[in-house]
Amino acid sequence: MKATFNKKEKLKSRKEIGNLFSEGKAVSKYPIKLIYKKTTFEENVTIKAGVSVSKRNFKKAVDRNHIKRLMRESYRKNKYIVINTTHQYTFMFLYLGKEIPEYTFMEHKFKALLQKFVEQEIK
Repeated sequence: MKATFNKKEKLKSRKEIGNLFSEGKAVSKYPIKLIYKKTTFEENVTIKAGVSVSKRNFKKAVDRNHIKRLMRESYRKNKYIVINTTHQYTFMFLYLGKEIPEYTFMEHKFKALLQKFVEQEIK
């Protein structure tokens, strides 16, 4: 199976994102926080995901974009941990740290976070 993160898997709907922040549950593995919500959508994807980095902590758009790119890549490579669930979910990954991370650190944290999600939600 190819590890992809295509257009259908991206969380873009403002309405869906609003619902996620108002009704979603959270799991955290510093410096990444995952907000998730069980949902249903028409596309035959199990998870729609988005990433976000605080403008308060990173003033330069270049830095924010770099961290978002690292987060998307880490999710893409490790989503196999959560992709075989029976329910559909929306995910939003928030970066809470104050320094720009290395890729290996980010990937390690993503693995731990997704494992924690599986243990908590899919018992």
